[in-house]
Amino acid sequence: MTPPPPSRRRVVGSPPQALPRRLGAIRRSQLITTYGVGALIAVDNESFVIAGLDSWDVSEAVEIRERRLAGVLGVDHFRLPPAPDPDRGTDGVRVRRFPDYYSCPQCKALLPFRKFNSPVGEATCRDCGTGLVPSRFVLACDHGHLDDFPYWKWIHRGSEHSGGYCGGTLALTSDGSAASLRSVVVSCTCGVPEVSMDGAFRRQALRDLRIRCEGRSPWLRSAGPQTCTLKTRVMQRGSSSIWHPIVYSALTIPPWSEGLHRLVDEHDLLNASEETIRWYFSSRQRKLQAIDASVEDVIDLVRHLADPTLDESDSTGISAYAKLRHDEYESLRRENREHSSSELQTFVCERASGDLTPLKAVGVDDVMQVKRLREVRALAAFVRGATPMDADSDQRHARLAAADSDWLPAVEVSGEGVFLRLDQNRLRSWESNTDVRRRSDQIRDNHLRLLNERAAAQPRPDGQPVRSPVTPRFLLVHTLAHVLINEWSLDAGYPASALRERLYAGDGMAGLLIYTATSDSAGSLGGVVAQGELERLRRSLRSSLERASWCSNDPLCMESQASGTDNLNLAACHACVLLPETSCESNNCFLDRTLLIGDLGYFAV
Repeated sequence: MTPPPPSRRRVVGSPPQALPRRLGAIRRSQLITTYGVGALIAVDNESFVIAGLDSWDVSEAVEIRERRLAGVLGVDHFRLPPAPDPDRGTDGVRVRRFPDYYSCPQCKALLPFRKFNSPVGEATCRDCGTGLVPSRFVLACDHGHLDDFPYWKWIHRGSEHSGGYCGGTLALTSDGSAASLRSVVVSCTCGVPEVSMDGAFRRQALRDLRIRCEGRSPWLRSAGPQTCTLKTRVMQRGSSSIWHPIVYSALTIPPWSEGLHRLVDEHDLLNASEETIRWYFSSRQRKLQAIDASVEDVIDLVRHLADPTLDESDSTGISAYAKLRHDEYESLRRENREHSSSELQTFVCERASGDLTPLKAVGVDDVMQVKRLREVRALAAFVRGATPMDADSDQRHARLAAADSDWLPAVEVSGEGVFLRLDQNRLRSWESNTDVRRRSDQIRDNHLRLLNERAAAQPRPDGQPVRSPVTPRFLLVHTLAHVLINEWSLDAGYPASALRERLYAGDGMAGLLIYTATSDSAGSLGGVVAQGELERLRRSLRSSLERASWCSNDPLCMESQASGTDNLNLAACHACVLLPETSCESNNCFLDRTLLIGDLGYFAV
């Protein structure tokens, strides 16, 4: 990560310009899930915001192809976040300094960073030689805008200088006498009474100061203030709610995962001319022989994919992303045995061999061992404040670049997993139980109430009523995935954070995929597929259900009428079924282990 440098264009005869200052390094996957565009990141005693895509140096960035996901997100392709390479003169991902206000712990001065006259490459007070501290407080709105906390207006409210600057110098002190904001005090040399930061987080505080959102986007290059009518709020710079990513993902499934499709993507031939394709394969005949194809087959496929009249739209009314999931579910139900190398076949799915009768007796209809899979995760936008939901207006999704872009940052990961499909007949009988539906409706009603509050604050442009995905089937599949991940983390030796869930519930689907898809070593140990061996799966399922039958917080946990974030759980807590955030698709919401076991449980018999 580096701050945005001036242009490197060099005038003949001028001395060479130094490369931008390198601040540190983070994993590429973190630029999708943790420190993406618009997120704040602390580096030593400084604070920065990750700059927009139009500031990234992607001259050497690797292109990632996943046509199904690209079509859903309306882009041409994806790119792996760039890494700095001094030999090639690339400097990777850029950052910008934010917040602008810093304070000196020695002299207590509270000033914009440039007024401290720090030495180049340092964040120190030139007068004291002490390291500076970035402001703890920032302003943010629901459209993602960011701004510095208005310290001057905060201390001068109600004074004669409230309409204009007094010319004094601000100071920030913290005596540590209390753990609250009352001990953080702002003063000014003009003589106005000092004021603590107590009450700064009240909703009415900024309204009383007539402070509105200025529409600033400090992460975007050359993006000036925009008109914004939303109320701004005070947030902690290090708060986890200051940045939430909007991440979409897709598995590469047949036919895109193998054969000619994979060959075209691997060698970036989608936009190549016929002459280029013929020249390219003139010395690479073995690649074609490996899949029993010819150059003409490649040319025909490229011509077909480039045909602008090719209509792959969904005519059934299912949303594009929901259809993407449905297609994955159908691929996971069918066998796709290994017949080529991993470069030319990224999806291998085989039915677990053995006697399935013991698992069928408890409601598991089929088990598939996914011995090879490829997943692409793309960052599409981000939000600030409350956790993103389907009812959020698209206006709340902050942009990753000032102008429209034909690519998005993404990572591709390879892994393996186990797919379980539940018995549809037994499931329909179970979910028709009145008591089961009544319990599910408790979570559904809480979710709808929250969605309607969001929709009232920011109406969606399409005006469609909000809908909740919560059903007995969804709660069952989701909770089952959690208890199995917890069990496998103990039995297979995987950390729970290295396992992920992928849920298929609704529209005739009733299944779950538990898989490893991570770029570190925990994703390539090869032990998850072994958990799909029928006898081992039977034992682990039984053990996981026994663990779910009790919790160290019982009876409070089991008898809870609302728990978790926004009351979107029932019998679920950190002592029983909650997982690391990286493992769960729904932010540890929509869970209830009562629907697994007990009188209402699907697995009760």
